[in-house]
Amino acid sequence: MNPLLKTFAGILLMLPLHALADFDHGDWDRLLREHVRVIDGGVATQLDYSGMAADRRELQIYLAGIAEVPRSTFDSWSTPAQLAFLINAYNAYTVDVILQEYPDIDSIRDIGFFLSSAWNQNFAKLFGEPVTLDDIEHGMIRGWGLYNEPRIHFAVNCAAIGCPALRGEAFVSDKLEMQLEDSTKKFLSDRSRNYFDNGRMYISSIFDWYEEDFEKGWGGVDSVAEFLAAYGAELNVDEATTNKLLADDIRIRHLKYDWGLNDTP
Repeated sequence: MNPLLKTFAGILLMLPLHALADFDHGDWDRLLREHVRVIDGGVATQLDYSGMAADRRELQIYLAGIAEVPRSTFDSWSTPAQLAFLINAYNAYTVDVILQEYPDIDSIRDIGFFLSSAWNQNFAKLFGEPVTLDDIEHGMIRGWGLYNEPRIHFAVNCAAIGCPALRGEAFVSDKLEMQLEDSTKKFLSDRSRNYFDNGRMYISSIFDWYEEDFEKGWGGVDSVAEFLAAYGAELNVDEATTNKLLADDIRIRHLKYDWGLNDTP
């Protein structure tokens, strides 16, 4: 064997397994495929919380594995593997938070109280430490400054009807780009949450709350309007309207958010 190849092979054998792979999200994937229901022509979903409650033990086993991943292991993964891990962790922990109160709950906002909501309680655990849902989304995904990925807002799911659909499969590193793009297109194709009418663009409040994330140059866009213009087909607007969006010449209004639980009937 070539001496260089022999040395490289020796290094690979000495590396810990986690350095060569990312986390196995198979358990979470199976739960989603079993309990997510696609509605409204594919642009939205509901979750069968009753069915998920029956399988909660499997969910908790998955979350236990998530919780024990060391930060050093996480840091050894590729950027897509890290981001898929954090998105899945947020979504899975959110489902588990709901199941703690289900079926006596109509909205995630029913959990906790004004100064201690579902998002700022230590329901979750990552890297061996207690964390909140806000820690995962705002402190890590958005706050670390590593990802610059506004499409995560169409991937993380807050268990509400107004949220982008909970995807019926786990996010995984080798399909992450396709999954993020597909989730974005589905959300923008949902006329109940984003539409153009009488010269105005009516869009989800998500674009108001996280406007700054669409101003950081992702994909060459520096504003919400430019981001929307890139998805003219999904928004069902013509070229003239797209050009007005690019010129920031369209009034934008944000729709009221529906915080009702995304449960099946």
